[in-house]
Amino acid sequence: MSLVQNITVDTVDTGSRLDRWFKKRFPHVPHGKVEKLLRTGQLRVDGKRSKGNLRIVSGQVIRIPPLPEPSKVKVKHQVSSKEADFLRSIIIYEDSDIIALNKPHGIAVQGGTGTSRHIDGMLPSLGEGCRLVHRLDRDTSGVLVIAKNLSAAKSIGNAFQSRKADKIYWGITNGVPKPSSGEIKGYVAKGRLDNRFGNKHEGKEIMEAVRHGAKGAKYSKTLYHTAAKAGQRLAWVVMKPLTGRTHQLRLHMQLLGVPIAGDPKYMTDRPLPGGIENSLHLHARSITLPIEGKESLYIEAPLPSHMNDAFETLDFDKINPVVDWDDLSDG
Repeated sequence: MSLVQNITVDTVDTGSRLDRWFKKRFPHVPHGKVEKLLRTGQLRVDGKRSKGNLRIVSGQVIRIPPLPEPSKVKVKHQVSSKEADFLRSIIIYEDSDIIALNKPHGIAVQGGTGTSRHIDGMLPSLGEGCRLVHRLDRDTSGVLVIAKNLSAAKSIGNAFQSRKADKIYWGITNGVPKPSSGEIKGYVAKGRLDNRFGNKHEGKEIMEAVRHGAKGAKYSKTLYHTAAKAGQRLAWVVMKPLTGRTHQLRLHMQLLGVPIAGDPKYMTDRPLPGGIENSLHLHARSITLPIEGKESLYIEAPLPSHMNDAFETLDFDKINPVVDWDDLSDG
């Protein structure tokens, strides 16, 4: 084991996430171990407990607890040619700074307990400097942006933080939203899933609506528009999150009374109509990124097979609807 270290943040690392900064310096430490060090307060910034998404700045002092020597840590398997081919097969855009993937439904973006196959673990096959700049849920498909270098990661990260990056999601909801368009906003915090509707995921961590000032409460806001409906049973809903909370869209649609079709956590006692696959019908359709000195970059991802089948079954048009988002928000 190493000794406790106190490392001062360099200017070049200003703006980096704490967890990514740590991973770059100590690549032999598994992601799960880093999360535990943060959770237990062993990894600190300026003497204070911190979260992995903290943006560090030059001059801050990061306490590194004793760590196992690299030679004592089980080396992760090398990315196989099959995994590398898979990652290359889902690229929908690439330039000198970024790569955009059309992430499939059912594959995790990062590792965790019981998760060995994930996008983050395959990134070395795309280049040494490639890194995640945002995330999608395991069962959400669509546009996932990868930065090829630190400069691009900072630029894109700032765009997400400042809400200058526009993200549009498509979903099929179990029920039709009323009103058909509008906004959902309020405070959310982590909670635990109960056994309503016989949910097999009872006890799993979820997000739930809470009052302002509640422990862990964070503000969230989503704009939505119903693009089409199949009677009163299902609807195609276009969503624009204005904040980036965990499971935000899934929770907000449930709070509206029309959960995303096939959602195993944020559900309803209303059965899913026949002919629709029981998988999460939520897709990150597009991202628009501001590019300094250039026109904004628009990236769009085709629907996954189960959502494409649903659109055809329900006779929904797959042309991007025109939505006046400014008209849906009260500011």
